[in-house]
Amino acid sequence: MENLYLYISLLLLTLSYLFISHFRRKSANQPPTIFPSLPIVGHLYLFKPPLYRTLAKLAAKHGPILNLHFGSRNLLIISSPSASEECLTKNDVVFANRPHMLFGKIIGNNYTSLAWSPYGDHWRNLRRIASIEILSIHRLNEFHDIRVEEGKLLIRKLIESSSVNVKAVFYELTLNVMMRMISGKRYFGGDIVAVEEEGKRFREILDETFLLGGAANLGDYLPFLKYFGMNGLEHKLISLRKKRDVFFQGLIEQLREKKGADNDNNDNGIKKKKTMIELLLTLQESDPKYYNDEMIRSFVLVLLSAGTDTSAGTMEWAMSLLLNHPQVLQKAQNEIDRVVGKDRLVDESDIVNLPYLRCIINETLRLYPAGPLLVPHASSEDCVIGGYNVPRGTTLLINQWAIHHDPKLWTNPETFYPERFEGLEGTRDGYKLMPFGSGRRSCPGEGLAVRVMGSTLGLLIQCFNWERLTEKMIDMTEGPGLTMPKAEPLVAKCKPRAEMQSTLAHI
Repeated sequence: MENLYLYISLLLLTLSYLFISHFRRKSANQPPTIFPSLPIVGHLYLFKPPLYRTLAKLAAKHGPILNLHFGSRNLLIISSPSASEECLTKNDVVFANRPHMLFGKIIGNNYTSLAWSPYGDHWRNLRRIASIEILSIHRLNEFHDIRVEEGKLLIRKLIESSSVNVKAVFYELTLNVMMRMISGKRYFGGDIVAVEEEGKRFREILDETFLLGGAANLGDYLPFLKYFGMNGLEHKLISLRKKRDVFFQGLIEQLREKKGADNDNNDNGIKKKKTMIELLLTLQESDPKYYNDEMIRSFVLVLLSAGTDTSAGTMEWAMSLLLNHPQVLQKAQNEIDRVVGKDRLVDESDIVNLPYLRCIINETLRLYPAGPLLVPHASSEDCVIGGYNVPRGTTLLINQWAIHHDPKLWTNPETFYPERFEGLEGTRDGYKLMPFGSGRRSCPGEGLAVRVMGSTLGLLIQCFNWERLTEKMIDMTEGPGLTMPKAEPLVAKCKPRAEMQSTLAHI
């Protein structure tokens, strides 16, 4: 009998908690939520991977502005362009911070990296270096020849192949481009085995970074779990950080020695283009305390993470879509033949005159965004979104995938139809499509990504005829990970186009 009274008491206490919480929220005019929000765990019982699909289903049922509790953390889930715009324009400064999460603490060097640093002087300086010193139009133009060389290297490699692991060649190209800009080293396609082994080791570090970055960490929402020994992800992240630091410190030391040798030998006054690490080492000379090696390691990792897996993954999705829709591939090929011709290769400067190619890229980014959930933001003060009061300390998640697949915004949203972007003059239709984010914390590498994706896809479409390995359609299943990779890597057949043989013979 005593047990029965105990169970009844607990039930009544739980029900009282739920109803009091519900009416308190109503009186505070907070965004709509989902009943019930359970004690301690909140709405974690609703979580099913992948999170962006789960949240999209909830938004379709309960509305585009939702307030959920994941354990101790208050989340604002946004699934509409208008609410996204309100968060990232009118309240841009309010949401310019990042929430404190385990990944940001360990991989983000205790929230000091460009990606995880709170809004303030330190972040503004990192952003200035990225946007002006490293990823500005002027700097990208300086490294134009590197991207051209890597594009030609890719073409030469494919000429000798009949069956291609598309995922692998895209990854190697983007990593070569980024590493040559960052450190001056080409990892894949060279003649030095040791360098390629170094590249493979770094690729493993990047792969692990994205895999662990996409892993759900209950400790971020239920901090008390660490006292019960549930800290396996923390140990993995610490191990990853050690491997990463050893790798990048080796790069820094190599370039520090090279920089000293260049200074000793450079008597002719010729100004040499500096790689990104060399630029940071120059800044280190004037302010060694701020631009220390830890800061450089962290900064370079953010650039590489943002510039390799995301662009390579988007191009793999694009080629998969084109192979499943050969009429689109043929239309893009006809456009390139008409605009560029067959006597020279596509160049980055041609992309502006290839609107249908840009439509293909935009439609790929819509269907398979590299960041289905934009990197989380955190509110620094109370604000109003959609007429609702949002308290300070709320974590903001903008579900880009849900917006891109909303039938109220897009006709036949699950259909690959690049023509939907025709006539938009290369824009992405406002906040309906923002694959690089928006506002202060948007991705500073958008210009580089657009150049690499446009020129690479243009070259492959111009130079080769592509086919699936079998009559079976390419599997478009999404895999686990931060950047929504394909579950099955794309492998396809390619053959040099007869019309391009003369041009291909001279690259």
